Amino acid sequence: MPVPATLGRGIRLDHVSFSYPGTSRVVLDDVSLTLPAGAVVAIVGENGAGKTTLVKLLTKMYEPSSGSITIDDTPLARVRADEWRARLAGAFQDFFRFEFRARQTIGLGDVPRLGDDVAVVGAVDRAGAGDVVARLPLGLETQLGPTWPGGAELSFGQWQKLALARGFMREEPLLLILDEPTAALDAETEHALFERYAAAARGGGVNGNGRITVLVSHRFSTVRMADLIVVLDGSRLVEVGTHEELMARRQQYAELYGIQAAAYR
Repeated sequence: MPVPATLGRGIRLDHVSFSYPGTSRVVLDDVSLTLPAGAVVAIVGENGAGKTTLVKLLTKMYEPSSGSITIDDTPLARVRADEWRARLAGAFQDFFRFEFRARQTIGLGDVPRLGDDVAVVGAVDRAGAGDVVARLPLGLETQLGPTWPGGAELSFGQWQKLALARGFMREEPLLLILDEPTAALDAETEHALFERYAAAARGGGVNGNGRITVLVSHRFSTVRMADLIVVLDGSRLVEVGTHEELMARRQQYAELYGIQAAAYR
């Protein structure tokens, strides 16, 4: 089935469970959830709660062991993986350091526009990576990586910002996933970047396509800006709501938020 051109209602998970192939341990257990079109959704939980696994199912890297995922009325299981992924964008904590010229390292995020200077510069701006490019000897023409004679050596944080830019090459994805992509950056920088992404998402994009932005972050100062916060614990969905709603319930989210806030005092 074809991928919808836009999102009208969103993405729905209906009683989704998942175990990795060859294992019996349930990593996600009976998760039912709606990610509304146009929303910024944060996924939180302690290590091993299933956050990244949920992301892998949304990106169709794996199929649910049971249950279903639908995009508006289209079952994700009936959509070709390559066609769905062509409508995705994002950045992850684990990324590859492509030792090409900076322009190509970023442009790989949307191969058909690899040589599109306007697209590359726009991606750099959206990722807040202009400071990295400005420090490169030849800007976007700089050869990256110590493997090459004279190749520029970058810090982990600089590589991460270029990976972010690569993830922003697609300007109008249906689903934008940011899974701990700024772990090497300080909390203030991460907050400013995510605030920019959230504002763009709520603006509906150039074509008003109903883009859903999914944030996975261990920093609750960033998470609180989301329209909807999803709390996972021990493979199960335990809470869903806005920051204010979850704080008022005084359950797991409020406890985790309080612990982290106390550490910053």
